[in-house]
Order: sequence, then C-alpha cells, then structure tokens
Amino acid sequence: MTERKTRDELTKLTFEQAIGQLKEIVGKIEQGEIPLQDSLEQYEKGMALIKHCRGILQKAEKRIEKISKEEPSESEQDDDAEPLLRG
Repeated sequence: MTERKTRDELTKLTFEQAIGQLKEIVGKIEQGEIPLQDSLEQYEKGMALIKHCRGILQKAEKRIEKISKEEPSESEQDDDAEPLLRG
C-alpha cells in the first residue's frame, strides 16, 4: 500500500520537481549521509522518478511530433509565399 501511495505521489510531480528530487537523492547517496537500508529505498525511489521523467519526456516528444506534422515545413511556407511576392 505504501508503494502504491508513493507511485501516486510521483505521478503528480512535474518534470522539474522529479529532477529536483533525483538530485537530492543522488547527493545523499554519494555523500553517504544515509544508512544502507535507506540508501536502497532512496535508490528505488530514484528509479521510479527516472521512469516517471522518461514517461513525461516521451509524451512531450509525441506532442512535438504531432505539432511538427500539423505545421507546414519552411519549404512549403516559402512556396506558398512566392506567388504573393511575384504578383
């Protein structure tokens, strides 16, 4: 149940918030500020944060691809503008 709660909390984080938490986790683990068991728990949380961030990035990439397909390319825009310039 705790794992489910943690996962739900992670899904509410923005990309920037998740990255911030990842930085904190990495800093604590690298500095040896926490006991081994806590390090393992933080590592697991870090992996969940990474998965969450990847998901956000994949959604953003798909959105960009969709927008790019909807927008005319520069060459198409130039072709459309040429008759106006000549006329």
